[in-house]
Amino acid sequence: MNNHRAHGFSSALFLDSDEILGELDLKGDETFMDAGCGDGHIAIKVVEEYLPNGNVYAVDVYDASIEDMEKYKKENGIENLINIEADITKGIPGVKDESVDVVLMVNVFHGFKASRTMDEAIVEFARIIKQDGKIAIMDYKAWDVPKGPPTAFRSSPEELEEIFMNHNLKMTYLNEEIGEDIPQGKSHFFIVFQKE
Repeated sequence: MNNHRAHGFSSALFLDSDEILGELDLKGDETFMDAGCGDGHIAIKVVEEYLPNGNVYAVDVYDASIEDMEKYKKENGIENLINIEADITKGIPGVKDESVDVVLMVNVFHGFKASRTMDEAIVEFARIIKQDGKIAIMDYKAWDVPKGPPTAFRSSPEELEEIFMNHNLKMTYLNEEIGEDIPQGKSHFFIVFQKE
């Protein structure tokens, strides 16, 4: 039983992955991590269209997600995709310190707030990104709207900025007009943190 598939629907159905990846200005040779990859649609798109000469890590806590990604990797003979089953808050095995250019989380970070493990997650991301690397988060605005996680688990960009600052990571980019059109406006924000 794959909890993840039962747990939520893929963001591929309502978020435009090209819009998201366009925010990152990828050159084509980076080491990229889709953290909390879920069904892997973003990792797959990055491998196929954005990083011909890069490496892509797909990381998820659910074994079924990683099994699916391994199957995709084998069936398509893809060399530069590395799939890792891991609880990010306890560390990502096999990823060296300062070895990743970009970590992307789409609709993932609120899960760390829900489990009260934001600090642990940030420590691990800070460990793996390069000195000029980026931690990019796209998540639901902290609005009380029906779609998405409970309001209590949502964070505003300001809240995230404060938490990341405690780990010597500064906000270097913010887009508050991204995602799905809902009656209140755009559903998401996209924020990037880098080492000071």
